[in-house]
Amino acid sequence: MTPFICVTCGTQYPHADEPPDGCAICLDERQYVGHEGQRWTTMEELARDHANRVEELEPGLTGIGTEPSFAIGQRALLVDGLLWDCITLLDEATVAAVEVAGGIRTIAISHPHYYSAMVEWAERFEAGVLLHEADREWVMRPSERIEFWSGERRHVADGLELVRLGGHFAGGTVCLWKAGSGGKGALLSGDIVQVVSDRDWVSFMYSYPNLIPLPAREVERIRGTVDQLEFDRVYGAWWDRAVAEDAKAKVLRSADRYVAAMRED
Repeated sequence: MTPFICVTCGTQYPHADEPPDGCAICLDERQYVGHEGQRWTTMEELARDHANRVEELEPGLTGIGTEPSFAIGQRALLVDGLLWDCITLLDEATVAAVEVAGGIRTIAISHPHYYSAMVEWAERFEAGVLLHEADREWVMRPSERIEFWSGERRHVADGLELVRLGGHFAGGTVCLWKAGSGGKGALLSGDIVQVVSDRDWVSFMYSYPNLIPLPAREVERIRGTVDQLEFDRVYGAWWDRAVAEDAKAKVLRSADRYVAAMRED
């Protein structure tokens, strides 16, 4: 039996003789079924023409992303034994590079679009997986390694804390890395806080590919939580999506701009 992988979103499903009829992640209105229809692959097939790039982004923070781009195309981040967000491809070269970078004790993921092959990664590194319970229904490959946490904040390790912001998904989570940006703090945001092409700004969406906005009141709520956090840098979900400095002020002003635009007559 094979754990089939959705080509469009990169989610890995449980071992089976045949792939599922459809991918529940992609059938949700926040995502989409690929233009060529539902397609499936396997880890072995993916590894034939893809490899992972592993690169230090700043002292203590390593990025891991697949090239050429696969599925949604996000890259993961590794910091102090925490794998933040996840990608699908896992091969021996990646395992070796991750071990050199300190290994993985815990995996935490911002939202279901990046669950990808989290169970395979957790099993390979004997790591636990932390997911917010509000997104429990989106776990396509269950595992005893998954722990669902509740509430608004969850301590992971010294200097690492998960914060539920919601928005894109009810359990949408960011990770506060207090030692990041030279001790000023960094927010690992996935696309719960989306760094946009003008990297002095961010935005917020219910669905990015389908351009469904969030209500102004939801962005105001997110702003209130962000205002309680201390950080100077934001790392988004892709290699080139980062706010290098003064990031908290830029996130707050971006929320204000969003709310003002949504409320204009």
